[in-house]
Amino acid sequence: MARRVSFPPPLLLVSLCLLPLLLFAGRGAQGRFISSPADEASVDLLLSDGVSSRPASESQTLLLPRLPRPRNSRVFAAGQCEQTYGFLPCTTTVVGNMFLVIAYGFLMYKAATYLSSGSELLLEIMGPGIVGGLFLPILGALPDAMLILVSGLSGSRETAQNQVLIGMGLLAGSTVMLLTVLWGSCIIVGKCDLSDNSTSIDSQDTKVFSLFGSGVSTDLQTSYAARIMAISIVPFIIVQLPRIFNFPSGQRLAVLLSLIVAIALLVSYCLYQVFRPWIQRRRLAYAKHKHVISGILRHAQMQALGRLIDNGKPNVDVIKKLFHKLDSDSNGSLSHAELRALIIGIQIDEIDLDTDDAVDKIMIEFDTSQNSSIEEDEFIVGLTKWIDEAKRSVANSGAYSKKFMHEFHMKTRDEHNMLLDQSDEVVENIDNPMWICIKAILLLLLGTVLAAIFADPLVDAVDNFSIATSIPSFFISFIAMPLATNSSEAVSAIIFASRKKQRTSSLTFSEIYGGVTMNNLLCLAVFLGLVYMRHLTWDFSAEVLVILIVCIVMGLFTSFRTTFPLWTCFVAFSLYPLSLALVYVLDFIFGWS
Repeated sequence: MARRVSFPPPLLLVSLCLLPLLLFAGRGAQGRFISSPADEASVDLLLSDGVSSRPASESQTLLLPRLPRPRNSRVFAAGQCEQTYGFLPCTTTVVGNMFLVIAYGFLMYKAATYLSSGSELLLEIMGPGIVGGLFLPILGALPDAMLILVSGLSGSRETAQNQVLIGMGLLAGSTVMLLTVLWGSCIIVGKCDLSDNSTSIDSQDTKVFSLFGSGVSTDLQTSYAARIMAISIVPFIIVQLPRIFNFPSGQRLAVLLSLIVAIALLVSYCLYQVFRPWIQRRRLAYAKHKHVISGILRHAQMQALGRLIDNGKPNVDVIKKLFHKLDSDSNGSLSHAELRALIIGIQIDEIDLDTDDAVDKIMIEFDTSQNSSIEEDEFIVGLTKWIDEAKRSVANSGAYSKKFMHEFHMKTRDEHNMLLDQSDEVVENIDNPMWICIKAILLLLLGTVLAAIFADPLVDAVDNFSIATSIPSFFISFIAMPLATNSSEAVSAIIFASRKKQRTSSLTFSEIYGGVTMNNLLCLAVFLGLVYMRHLTWDFSAEVLVILIVCIVMGLFTSFRTTFPLWTCFVAFSLYPLSLALVYVLDFIFGWS
């Protein structure tokens, strides 16, 4: 069943703000000319401004900008398009291509979701080690890498040179989106009050939108992940050296050297995870966090005197009845012993749950007054938050009833989520590991097949949409395609950040930095391999500069501090439109490309 993705307000607002920039970018209709001047002269497409009657051979200052040339035989002037694989639909209209981009983008999103779920299940079975360190990080970046690969494989060298812009747009767009829009959104939804020593106070958010009084704190290991991310930009610097020192004859050698360095850093990063598995343990904790919640909600639904959810919203009256039922001594609060009785009563059969540890974590989650007991209002707020989180996880589950709670519990059981302690110690006790392993492999195969089949049609649809609208393909792929390949991770990251805990915030930002690292190493290595093997021209100085600016600014910003006040999100947000504007100015005004 397809899952509906609902972006939180910060992400949605930023996305809407980007629409004028995308339309503004469309004014740069000249794009990049691949064909020779002789070829262009034969199909010179110029539009009259309706005033000047001078022939095209004279001054063209009053003529509209040159339209981007359609690639190869797929000329829209003929009213025809070339079907991918010979049978998939294609169109020459703007609306039709927009629909195809959305449809194929959704299929790539599902591929990324299946790969992510399969990776988490496989990691639970195998744990940190060789497979987890070498195999799983690559799977996370596979959809992006597949799209980049097909963007430069098809057609002639000239066609590949044109389409590879889509791959560069995806590479730059994914990195920039993760470090700007997603990073800033996680700061907003995860912010808590900052104490006098500038650390966040878990679950306490009374200062609302205080730019300096509220924010997010992470642990020291998260800053280590940010430093690794900053190091991953080295291949970008190497490939730009001939441009920096005006030595064009050395560009091909620089591409090869950068490719070797990117592969070496990728292998080193994977080996680091093998021998220093704290990164994988964070991923494991990130994947297991919801299982305890689902068990309690399912038990609450079974024990409640009515429906916990009514018309899609938590039923406060039923939650109150449940509270009084659990309050065995009728003193108006739930004690540690009463919570322990609850946990014992709902013993989750899929895992061996440390009862005392689970009680402590629930107490921390619900007891916002920190008086070692949970009052009725705290219980209502806490359970409502859990129900809302469950609704986001199984948004299309149908009626909000026992079926809904059952589906949420089954979903989290499959991921075998279990809250870990502060030491990130991995506790493995898995029932029916063979079935979970088979399911993980099937999910991985399904995700890989979907990515392999629909990557090429998505690239073609983006290219056709670019031709139909005269918007450079780089800007379309920069904005739209990362939403398809990174939406699953983005929604999960924002849900985790919304729990307003230092530990979950650390997991969230570690995942973001890890995703950027794989983009900068694996995806760049694929891109450089295409450029080198197909003898393409390296003409991406503006795009690389944008990646370097965002990674350096955010890398330095996050490597040497662990507390981020609310004002820091605006620094991150501002880098996104700045990146688009910078590419436009450098490419279409100063003619860098």
